[in-house]
Amino acid sequence: MKIAMIGSGAAGSVFAAYLRRGGADMYLVDKYKAHMDKIASDGLTFRCKGEECVLTGFHTSPTATELPVMDIVILMVKATQTDGVMPEVMHCVGDHTVVVSLQNGIGNDEILMKYVPRTRIMYGAGVIGTELAGPGCCVSKPEDGIQMFFGAVEKSPETDEAGKYLEECFERGGCHASFEDDVRVLLWKKAVTNSGYNAVCAVTRMRLHFAMDNEWGMKVLMNVWKEGCAVAKALGVGDIWPLIEGDIANLRANLGDYYPSMAQDAVLHHRQTEIEVLNGAIAMYGERLGIPTPYNSVLADLIRCIQANYDNQYGEANG
Repeated sequence: MKIAMIGSGAAGSVFAAYLRRGGADMYLVDKYKAHMDKIASDGLTFRCKGEECVLTGFHTSPTATELPVMDIVILMVKATQTDGVMPEVMHCVGDHTVVVSLQNGIGNDEILMKYVPRTRIMYGAGVIGTELAGPGCCVSKPEDGIQMFFGAVEKSPETDEAGKYLEECFERGGCHASFEDDVRVLLWKKAVTNSGYNAVCAVTRMRLHFAMDNEWGMKVLMNVWKEGCAVAKALGVGDIWPLIEGDIANLRANLGDYYPSMAQDAVLHHRQTEIEVLNGAIAMYGERLGIPTPYNSVLADLIRCIQANYDNQYGEANG
């Protein structure tokens, strides 16, 4: 099957590397020209747990409009960019193409329903820390256990075929994947966990283990997670707190030295974050359902304030 990765930065490149190692025909789309050029000429250097390999055979493009019709299209742009890229993505979406959101956050499936029928939409996420070490070089920092999960919005022959193929390719590529009948529990578990460490590390400007090893940092993390679990339960997703609580040690061991993507966006790159589909989404659902979410609400507001004032932050330029 031909698979397009729309958004081939750190996470998109890592996911594509696993799929390519598993035998998939991969088309990478990204506007980072130096990265695409390096992969086209020399292949993609893939680092994971101290090992390194170079993967070749990728097709690269700055835009989806240059691609043929795909069997599977995976979205890895930031969730806030989905509406902006979908018009050009539709050039490579045919009558049987399955569109898959592996983006961070909650509500990505609802956005895709504006463009593609429910029966050809899948959604999920990876439990993997990722970094782009430079053009043509990506780094994977996977947790133990299931590292990639996804499921259909509404089961169909197309989603069954695509889901099984993705699961097989990820597994052959060294990423433990699971094609789920009901992906909501795992998706909410990932989104709530993400909301904790992404927002806290972005506000404190620290790597995860510093926040987790501090009494006050861990207090904030725990309250963010518990609020998210209460919202998930009220939505009928189920009780995800045992899953999150049981994974705290694993999170510290595998992602402790990780500088999360929201921290990279807010501190290093001064760009829009994914706060609206993480803490912002938890707070929004909490307000709708009458569930108090003070920690998520305040963190969401703080990140909104930060990303609206990059040019006004204290530093040499601003005194």
